[in-house]
Amino acid sequence: MSVHLKLSHPNRIYRPSELLKGTIIVETQSSISHYGIRITIKGSVNLQVRGGSAGVVESLYGVIKPIPIVKRTVEVKPSGKIGSGMTEVPFSLNIRQEENLEKFYETFHGADISIQYLATVDISRGYLHKSLSATTEFIIESDKGDLLQRPISPETVIFYITQDTQRHPLLPELKSGGFRVTGKICTQCSLSSPINGELTVEASAVPIQSIDIQLFRVESILLGEKIVSETSLIQTTQIADGNVCRNLTMPIYVILPRLLTCPTIFAGPFSIEFKVAIVISFQSELSKLHKKSDSRTPRLWLAMETLPLELVRTM
Repeated sequence: MSVHLKLSHPNRIYRPSELLKGTIIVETQSSISHYGIRITIKGSVNLQVRGGSAGVVESLYGVIKPIPIVKRTVEVKPSGKIGSGMTEVPFSLNIRQEENLEKFYETFHGADISIQYLATVDISRGYLHKSLSATTEFIIESDKGDLLQRPISPETVIFYITQDTQRHPLLPELKSGGFRVTGKICTQCSLSSPINGELTVEASAVPIQSIDIQLFRVESILLGEKIVSETSLIQTTQIADGNVCRNLTMPIYVILPRLLTCPTIFAGPFSIEFKVAIVISFQSELSKLHKKSDSRTPRLWLAMETLPLELVRTM
């Protein structure tokens, strides 16, 4: 005996103004009686404070009370019987109700902040039998009316990376011999478009091992009168491997992961921001001994430039 939900959109992406449609599929070897089939949709912002930048006192709070966005239960089928074999029960319900003015944030799976929308089916069978239930996640994206009507003009920042722009200690040979890497990169872009730019290694006294573009999320939570922020790595995209040719312009092209990014949010109790970092690794014996070093910690053989990244949803 099993039950599961099949949503009408294969990619499970819906907008708040749309209907959530689908089918409840029940498979049983014999007919069963039930006391109603109900669908519940629930959306919330889940916050938690862990170690890292949080102190001992803040960590004691642990999980903070979720911020509700939507919660509603609809009866799909009244009491009755379900025959043996496979039974399909269609359902349809509004995601947003007219009286619900709460803001629908886009789905986001972070380290300390999670914005999630779930649909759960419950088939009640009374006190003597265990109820049947199944849950599936559906993904919320902004309503078209809330989107920018025209494509944004990407904001491009020109950067240059040298031994003098680094605020952390460098290898002696890097400090004395020097290096210079220049380029430009987009710092405001649509979630449906890649991060674009270009990069040129003009000079380097030490051979280069690799050049990577790292994407970070900055999750901040208001805890009492204090804001607790945590920065974590989302993904690393390598754009060059080995000691690249000098004065050769290389393209930067980074595709954004869907559930790990969302439009930049500045809400009252929390915020979600993003950063992009250009990381240059130089060939060094030390780097071989620290292959699993924290990407957020600058090392002697690394040079980097970190820039704020604003993400928006467009038509």
